[in-house]
This record gives sequence, structure tokens and C-alpha cells, in this order.
Amino acid sequence: MREKSELYLAVLIDADNIPYSNIKGMLDEIAKFGIPTIKRIYGDWTKQTVSGWKPALLEHAITPVQQYSYTTGKNATDSAMIIDAMDILHNRSVDGFCIVSSDSDFTRLATRLRESGMLVIGIGQKKTPRPFIVSCDKFIYIEIIGAAQEPKKAARTKAPAEPESKVDLIDKKSIELLKSSIEDLADDDGWASLAAVGGLINKKKPDFDPRNYGFQKLSLLVKSLKNDFQVDEKQVENTHIKHIYVRIKKNNQG
Repeated sequence: MREKSELYLAVLIDADNIPYSNIKGMLDEIAKFGIPTIKRIYGDWTKQTVSGWKPALLEHAITPVQQYSYTTGKNATDSAMIIDAMDILHNRSVDGFCIVSSDSDFTRLATRLRESGMLVIGIGQKKTPRPFIVSCDKFIYIEIIGAAQEPKKAARTKAPAEPESKVDLIDKKSIELLKSSIEDLADDDGWASLAAVGGLINKKKPDFDPRNYGFQKLSLLVKSLKNDFQVDEKQVENTHIKHIYVRIKKNNQG
């Protein structure tokens, strides 16, 4: 993924296609990638269906953009978001975009923005069609962001634990993705930097996220797969920094 010390991001939210319940979690996630200098949300604000967004707009300084639904069954906000995105692109006032939607209609927009050298982050629900997911540099599922926030609420209210259905099992395909990425970067002894492996995996599969499998970090996910991988941590002298290296266990190498 493109790296820069301070990335300025345009955050464009499709109010018709995204639940408002975890806007703070979404903005916290976006802050990991850069500074959201433009925050706009698109919808028909005359409709009751988007009224739940209104308190969040004031709290998080998000600018609402009114878009009337001219035809029943058509999402008019798509066109408004695309036009604004292209205007922002041509002004060159940001380094990247965060498109918050589960709608595949933004696939071509994401592709066009990346062609122009922009970082593109997608945030949407797990039902998001695959073409939109792979057109982004990074795609994050809203369900995973919500799962990270809910344990705190559960502790206060003593509510039941997070349902396990939100966490996927580590399937064979994901393990093979890890293995192939390690092999691509490994030195003569089979070791690869875990940070570099994580970066390569994101390029191969933008929606890969250890939180999808119940782990906050890639290192914790890899350490849980003791039969497949070996991990080595090296402390940097006179610092608290650790460099983590990983290799495939010899009996698992193809």
C-alpha cells in the first residue's frame, strides 16, 4: 500500500447503503490511514429512513449532501458521490479516498481513483459484492469494526458476549494465502518479515484482516497456527520495538 507521512483523505459516505450505528468506529478506523480533511455523506434527507444519521453528523462534523430520489428504485446518491469524487480528484486536495458503501456501483469509481494514484479504502458490510472489494487498496468490513466496540458495551451492561457468527473460521484458502505470501518474500532460510507479509497479503486480497478471524493483529493469527508456521521475534537494541519474522514449518512446505 502507498505510504506517506501524513495522508489527507476524502471520506464519502452513502447514507442509503450503510447503517449509522457505528459511525465513530468507522471514523476511528479511517484515522489509522490518515487525516479525513473532507467528510461528506449523501442521501435524501427528506426521508425518514436516513433520519438516524442526523445526530452523528453534528457530533463528527460530517457535511450532509442532499440528493433527491428522482425515480423510485434508483439510488440517486451514487451519481452525486461519483461527481463529487471526480471534482475532488481534479482539485488534487487529498491523497486518498474512503468510500463507505456496500454498493458495487462504486467499483468503476474506485478503479479510476487508483489509476490516478489515489489510495482507496473501502468500508462496507460483508454482503458487499466482490468487484467493489477488489477494486480498493484496502477493504474493511463494518461488522468487524462493530465487533471491536461491542465488548466495551457488554462490560458496562453485562450483556451476552459477541455472537460468534461475526467471526469467520480460518479456512484453508486463507492459510494458503499466508504461505504463498511468505514464500514470495522469504530469504534463503525461509524467513520473511511479518510486516512485509501483511503488506503483500493486502495487495493480493484487500479485505484480508486478522479481525475477520477474531485476532486483533496478524502476529496473533499466525501464532495461533502452530502446526503451519514458526515465529521469531527480535528485539531492537535499546528500544521496545520488536521485529517479527515468520516461516512455514518444514513439514508443511509444498
